[in-house]
Amino acid sequence: MATELLCTEKDGTLWVSFNRPEARNALTFAMYEGLAQMCATAHERPGIKAVVITGEGGKAFAAGTDMTQFRAFETTQDALQYEARIETVLTAIEQCKLPTIAAIHGACTGGGASIAAVCDLRIASERLKFGFPIARTLGNCLAAGNLARLSDLMGAGRVREMIFTARLVLAEEAHAIGLVSEVLPDENALLTRASELAAQVGAMAPLTLRATKEALRRNRAATTVEDADLIEMTYMSADFREGMEAFLGKRPPVWTGT
Repeated sequence: MATELLCTEKDGTLWVSFNRPEARNALTFAMYEGLAQMCATAHERPGIKAVVITGEGGKAFAAGTDMTQFRAFETTQDALQYEARIETVLTAIEQCKLPTIAAIHGACTGGGASIAAVCDLRIASERLKFGFPIARTLGNCLAAGNLARLSDLMGAGRVREMIFTARLVLAEEAHAIGLVSEVLPDENALLTRASELAAQVGAMAPLTLRATKEALRRNRAATTVEDADLIEMTYMSADFREGMEAFLGKRPPVWTGT
């Protein structure tokens, strides 16, 4: 995992980079857990005031979870544990005691999009492609907590339309709807701006930022929804197995609704 998740410190900023460019930075379970750990302990690093998350390779921020890991799923518990793992990671990012910035270049889909969505700030290059094309590719579902976060960020109607059509949101639209606060012309400009932004927010009153983050998180988490039956329905379906194998085999899936 050490080489798949890079961690460097520069000028008071902790840079965390997904580093599987050959797989468009598809996320392994170890990468998820490493990111959560880094966010949980970032404030303990002397002199670090902000965290920037980005992707290596010039093509993707992160193109979702590495689907090969789903082949080991056999029981409902496997699916529930996976979604619980993702929830733990997203909560760790939300509860990071330092400001978090997603610097997004290229594909930002599935788990990668969920990670970007829970960062405090998001900026992107003009090559941004953001979304959750699971209704076209895999046939699983997002957990209720994840949908709640996205609905807070983008509005429930837009989230529904994005998932139902499996389309990806491009940079201009992402800026217009407030999904990202800035669009930069290329990756170099994006990383330069991320560094500037990290320095800017890192100079602000840390307790003000921390209190604001936590209050917003508590507002969103105030209502819990039971979704185990929905996770079981999708992950244990024949369609999920078909979607996974079709994607890995680079062929269109044949959905049966079972």
